[in-house]
Amino acid sequence: MSAIEPPATTPDAPVDPEPPPGTPPPAPPEEPGTTGRWRFPSAFTVLAIVALAVWGLAFVIPSGLYDLDDGGAPIPGTYHEVASPQDFGERLNDLFLAPVNGLYGIQSTETGAVSPDATGDLFGAAGVFLFVLAIGAFITMVFQTGALDRGIARLAHRLKGRGWLLILAIMAVFSLLGTVEGMAEETLGFYGLVVPLMLALGYDRMVAVGVIIVGAGVGVMGSTVNPFSIGVASGFADISIGDGIVLRLIMWLVFTAVAIAYVVRYARKVERDPSTSIVGFRAGDREQAIQSASAEPEPMTGRQKLVLALTAFTFVFMIFSIVPWSGIFSGPDAAPYSWELGWWFPELAAMFIVASIVVGLVGGLGENKLTETLARGAGDFIYPALVIVVARGITVLMTNTQITDTVLHAMESAAESASSGLFAVVMFLINLPLAFLIPSTSGHATLAMPILAPLADFASVDRSLVITAWNAASGWMNLWVPTTAVVMGGVALAKVRYDHYLRFVAPLLGILFVLTCAFLAIGAVLS
Repeated sequence: MSAIEPPATTPDAPVDPEPPPGTPPPAPPEEPGTTGRWRFPSAFTVLAIVALAVWGLAFVIPSGLYDLDDGGAPIPGTYHEVASPQDFGERLNDLFLAPVNGLYGIQSTETGAVSPDATGDLFGAAGVFLFVLAIGAFITMVFQTGALDRGIARLAHRLKGRGWLLILAIMAVFSLLGTVEGMAEETLGFYGLVVPLMLALGYDRMVAVGVIIVGAGVGVMGSTVNPFSIGVASGFADISIGDGIVLRLIMWLVFTAVAIAYVVRYARKVERDPSTSIVGFRAGDREQAIQSASAEPEPMTGRQKLVLALTAFTFVFMIFSIVPWSGIFSGPDAAPYSWELGWWFPELAAMFIVASIVVGLVGGLGENKLTETLARGAGDFIYPALVIVVARGITVLMTNTQITDTVLHAMESAAESASSGLFAVVMFLINLPLAFLIPSTSGHATLAMPILAPLADFASVDRSLVITAWNAASGWMNLWVPTTAVVMGGVALAKVRYDHYLRFVAPLLGILFVLTCAFLAIGAVLS
């Protein structure tokens, strides 16, 4: 496979022979006709601009800190400005090392600063980076056996005219996983499956992005018992994870229904008239739909069926291994069950590497072809993996300049001045910029909740409403901000430009914004 994929085409334009599906190139190709006129920059350029903006703002925003309790949580009312921990040379060095720190930066247990040679906990995205490469090796191996091509072709043929049912089913599952266990970065592993499947059904790549990012994203935005967001936030707010669950459950159901309807509506429009596609079609995209609409594909061989069974088992096992079952059924402080694995990115990366080898052996690939495919698959996914690393490097810049607590303090002051009727909406609004600075829901909760939850007492509203507003803000922002690996890694894997994704998701963001404010206002009145 060539390192550079053929350029995007219109539905009727002649195309070159189709490349192997589901394998992203190292970088998105140039589109025809863009020479000499402005086009939206790549993900790397967007993140570079954001990094420079954050680095520059850190000279204007004063450094500040809250005092911390024994559990490491900020104590309300203790914010104080501090002298900047870095001089200009150190800040310039941080900017230079941002991608390195984004990969394997270590956060010092003494100072909290992140650097490659510190002693402490891993802060960089090395685990996610290797996970994406392992996923690339696995998906490429499955395609090399021919099983996934044949399986997708047969499934698409059987679902002709009823692809919306598959969209509904996949988004519902992703949303359910989002609301109960915060499925986010794990969705990066599904692009190799969903993209070619949506293309074979006659849709475009944006439909696949909507199914994955929006499907899981609205689930996280409407989290009900998600231990990584609701569980952590409830613990810092000193309330039960079940407090406020009725409102959150209603919000999740409405958000999911709206999101599915939105994606299905766009998918049907593209299916009826491919020229309405926001992203257009690349060489080979339309051919997958034409092939699925022709005569029934050849039956699958025994080896191919076994490969597909192993592929399905691998993804089901991945979901089982990461779900915190004890936290869902017994509360956030419950001890893990004896059969609960509690895996995360290191274990998942190892699992997909092992699964790649097993699939290659079962698929009948020889030793030389197996190892070559393993290396090629990992190499083809290096672009989205590096995007994730650069995004994490931006977080390092904010951490080392100690400006996050200053932003949090400004939000604390704004919330104190709000009336009880508007309190929940204000909590939603003031958490939006903080969610941009801290894409991690658990990190956002740890930092913000000890400060913001007590404010509910002064506004005469239930503390669970603060958690619901905070979670909705975090989920809403993580549907589109360029500092999250879920968005930037996802669009890179699907070969969709970020500006095209923003154009697609913007109306849905507006709908979700209005719905959230309405739900929170009603909740504040009822509480």
